[in-house]
Amino acid sequence: MSEHRANLTWTRDGSGFAYKDYPRDHRWDFPSNGQSLKASAAPKYLGSEDCVDPEEAFVASLASCHMLTFLAVASMSGFVVDSYQDNASGRLAPNENKKMVMTLVTLRPVIEFSGDKTPSAEELEQLHVKAHRECFLANSVNTEVVWE
Repeated sequence: MSEHRANLTWTRDGSGFAYKDYPRDHRWDFPSNGQSLKASAAPKYLGSEDCVDPEEAFVASLASCHMLTFLAVASMSGFVVDSYQDNASGRLAPNENKKMVMTLVTLRPVIEFSGDKTPSAEELEQLHVKAHRECFLANSVNTEVVWE
């Protein structure tokens, strides 16, 4: 068991508090390593374009978790991964209760292997299946997560 922390800081800074007036920008601080990140709502929801929005962070978190789990599974299976790139995307849409939810996250990993043992297409698919099954975050959400 482990615990993970993030501190969030937002201030109104004197602006009005009508729905379209208050700022969406805020800061995420991660006390374990001192990193900070500027965050906001998505521009569609009156946030700043130069900040990460929670939906992007959600997609990135799932993609990162899948990658890290994939690397572990590949390593333990005797494969050598040289690079892993992903152009992941998420779809925010209404669910059956008409609530906006992340309905789908699509991972698009491009992986380069080296060494004497490289996976066949079937083995590669099985590596992804196992990585998905073992990914902490994929096991924590209702969102459908697929890879292409």
